[in-house]
Amino acid sequence: MTNKAFSNQREAALALLNGGYRLTRKAGQFLGQIAVDPAPMSEKQSDWLAKLLERFELPPLAKGGAQ
Repeated sequence: MTNKAFSNQREAALALLNGGYRLTRKAGQFLGQIAVDPAPMSEKQSDWLAKLLERFELPPLAKGGAQ
């Protein structure tokens, strides 16, 4: 995968969901929700997404990418 930051939460969530990573059911539900819901993420949601991206060595969400 490229080192380019994800431009929005949908791209980041779909990369995690489609990447074949071993996710918990709770993480999968969270990622599915932020992939389809354009509402801004809360600070806690942003932190969780950042941790998931880091755990699976994916690029971060671009600054301002949390719609």
